[in-house]
Amino acid sequence: MSKLDAGAAGREDLSLGREIVERINALAGISEDPANITRLFLTPQHRTAADLILGWMRQAGMAAQMDAIGNVCGRYEGDRPGLPALMLGSHYDTVRDAGRWDGPLGVITAIACVADLNRRGLRLPFAIEVVGFADEEGVRFASTLLGSRAIAGTFDESVLGARDRDGVSLREAITTFGLDPDHIGKAARIRGELLGYIELHIEQGPVLEQENLAVGVVTAIAGATRLAARLTGMAGHAGTVPMRLRHDALTGAAECIGAIEQFCRSDEAGLVGTVGYIDARPGATNVIPGQVSFTIDMRAPTDMHRRRAVADVVRQIEAIAGRRELALQIDVTHENRTAPCAPWLKAQIADAIAAEGFRVFELPSGAGHDGMAMIDIADVGMIFVRCRRGISHHPDEHVELADADAGARVLLRVVENFKAAETAKT
Repeated sequence: MSKLDAGAAGREDLSLGREIVERINALAGISEDPANITRLFLTPQHRTAADLILGWMRQAGMAAQMDAIGNVCGRYEGDRPGLPALMLGSHYDTVRDAGRWDGPLGVITAIACVADLNRRGLRLPFAIEVVGFADEEGVRFASTLLGSRAIAGTFDESVLGARDRDGVSLREAITTFGLDPDHIGKAARIRGELLGYIELHIEQGPVLEQENLAVGVVTAIAGATRLAARLTGMAGHAGTVPMRLRHDALTGAAECIGAIEQFCRSDEAGLVGTVGYIDARPGATNVIPGQVSFTIDMRAPTDMHRRRAVADVVRQIEAIAGRRELALQIDVTHENRTAPCAPWLKAQIADAIAAEGFRVFELPSGAGHDGMAMIDIADVGMIFVRCRRGISHHPDEHVELADADAGARVLLRVVENFKAAETAKT
């Protein structure tokens, strides 16, 4: 291992990392189920977690409050009040049966960095704002990025009618939580108030671990297209219909799924495709499946690449359905554009990584993040932190103490040396 690759591995002072890990564990204890971590939007656990984070923000020297959608927002003034702010943040909601690092690491690390500045009495020529977004995962109401879209001013009020699995609407849940759904617009910020948005997050993949690096520079948050496909053939008796006369929807779907995998595996530019759900009917052992529904999730670092890939995959599915004499319906259910990270922010993050003794390594994010919403009002940068075996959205999600500390020191260095876009270009 070279000195650059080792980075902070030999560092004795891991004080930032220890503070972060302690708070990660404290937040992980707030869950609707003691056996696992589940902390959903607008629940009692959301309120408890928000109060804890607000307390940490105030201890760090920030003025802190909850906004109209349930985000927790802290502000650390610059060398004079009212200056534009560099925003740092991530989310503090979780999926069901989650890990403890996805989202909270970014919020808690940002707070730790501000606390370090405050302890040293350091004020910068800009303000720092830290935001814990209330709903990035979208588990409860099946609509992602609600917290960050509210801040970006792109919240879609039509989702207020969405209902959770207990039949509670988003509007009702906001009201019960003690907020006013008609005031969500008050959470919105405007571009001139922010100098940029930087998010620190676990990688949620194995690349940094393979590269033996604690941190990396994110190039872009990949856009995603999701499709719902349904193949309809003819159900029949498993023992009496000859193979050559069958219109088996499931074998047709299997061929489609194999074609999707092969197409994506042959791509060398970061394309990924996943069939995550399949339903075969009538679903009996001795009946040829007459109808099969399945989903497709496709992501790529650029929108053009993704759109071309989706079109190619759809053509292949159409050809398979035609050859097998199956009726096909395929619909786009979700489309999110790629969010490229700003070159000037990537450069400052890279400089900080190098200054902390790490080799600079760039990689895209295949997972979605709040930066996809924030890009509408601010340039976006991201720092990835290595996670063990790339596991995420799972109880085994883990970040080593030294890596948590390394991520914090990189972010702190970025903040202390931050230059706004106009200054960075000169």
